[in-house]
Amino acid sequence: MNHEEITHKIIGWAMKVYSVLGSRFQEVIYQRALAIEMEK
Repeated sequence: MNHEEITHKIIGWAMKVYSVLGSRFQEVIYQRALAIEMEK
């Protein structure tokens, strides 16, 4: 997997987390949610 593919996946995961959680949480919540999403 090249850098472009990895970047695309990370941005996709981040956008999914944000679309589910919105903008009302502290950064640590997004970090944990992103880690969970990346493990899937």
